[in-house]
Amino acid sequence: MQNIFYKTLLGAFAAVAIVSCKPDQKAPTPEAGSLDVSKYVSIGNSITSGYADNALYYDGQMVSYPNLIAQQFKLIGGGEFRQPLVNMSSVGIGGSLNSKLTLGYKKDCKGVTALSPVGGAGDFSIFTSNISSTGPFNNMGVPGAKSFHVPYPGYGMANPFFGRMTANPQTSSILAEASAQKATFFSLFIGNNDVLSYALAGGAADSVTNVAYFGGVIDLIVGTMMSNGAKGVIGNIPDVTNIPYFTTVPYNGLTLDATQAAGLSAAYAQLGIKFSEGSNAFIIADASAPGGMRQIKSNELILLSTPQDSLKCAGWGSTKPIANQYVLSTTEIANIQNGVAGFNAKLRAVADAKGLAYVDVNAFMAQAKKGITYNGVLTSATFVSGGAFSLDGVHLTPKGNALLANEFLKAINAKYSSTVPLLNVGDYKGVVFPN
Repeated sequence: MQNIFYKTLLGAFAAVAIVSCKPDQKAPTPEAGSLDVSKYVSIGNSITSGYADNALYYDGQMVSYPNLIAQQFKLIGGGEFRQPLVNMSSVGIGGSLNSKLTLGYKKDCKGVTALSPVGGAGDFSIFTSNISSTGPFNNMGVPGAKSFHVPYPGYGMANPFFGRMTANPQTSSILAEASAQKATFFSLFIGNNDVLSYALAGGAADSVTNVAYFGGVIDLIVGTMMSNGAKGVIGNIPDVTNIPYFTTVPYNGLTLDATQAAGLSAAYAQLGIKFSEGSNAFIIADASAPGGMRQIKSNELILLSTPQDSLKCAGWGSTKPIANQYVLSTTEIANIQNGVAGFNAKLRAVADAKGLAYVDVNAFMAQAKKGITYNGVLTSATFVSGGAFSLDGVHLTPKGNALLANEFLKAINAKYSSTVPLLNVGDYKGVVFPN
């Protein structure tokens, strides 16, 4: 009855079209302008850390956007850029103690085998091995961190991704370890999780951080990092509802024949819900609706975490409503977008007031949803086939990180009259398909 995720995925595979890989980039003579990047420190969350495919793992860390920026900075006097790397051979670890996802074949509840993200158990030794002796780390991106976690002393006891990086997990903070390095230049890209955690829970748990509170934290972070005269760049927050985690499952993925439509229409007659042959909107839970359920609206979103076998074989979305934690309603989407707007107004104001470069990541991600053409190759936010987002639908691929790093470099060059060369995005891969 359902025509959703896997057919969408396979159809998208067929639509992949590589037009050209020949770079046409003009390489400028690297000049520092007014920059001193001899000590670059980045602060952020999972995207900054290089987290991808639902885990922190070596290959992902090596293409984190700040590490890519740091490699370009070496052309104008940039120094060493240390990251809290996991073992090269490790499968990595995610927030659910999972390994990284890869694209493999999986049989669904109907016995159909198709390509799908697959994973297993993560490498727990990553959390039990403290690597602080190999620091201090220039990359202070910590998966799961919200804005107010950055200055929070003892955050290493709450978040093992930070706990493994610091010698003093009971007392130290991300900000303390970043500021102690006396950076000459810093990047700040924090706040995604201040809305994303709420969004990933379908608005059924967590909450959007208060905008005024967020603003106070940003003032503290920026003021601390600039206390020794450092310059820097601030990235704003994307509207997370544009990413594949929220855009892949169509609202009207319930495909019915005439008999099935008639049967469901009869069953839902008392609620005034009618179905027709063809595509139909899924049924979702809504405590405020008659009977506690209704059809989802075209501008509401179904999360990628929705169990696909439950949609295909257990009647979810047809005979049973999709549970609240797998859906973003119009009210919940408004909560997210209002938060993003408030955060970005503050980030823009701080960048302007402090004379810092400013990256409109929100505009970049909105463009990625439509597609970005680089040297004739289209990269987009379409799940798997688009090439910008990794298999978790939230974090970037190497190619996506290269595109993002270039956005930071463009803003830095414009602000500080430097000519740091951009990355050749064609050198970086998207999602890797099995042989």
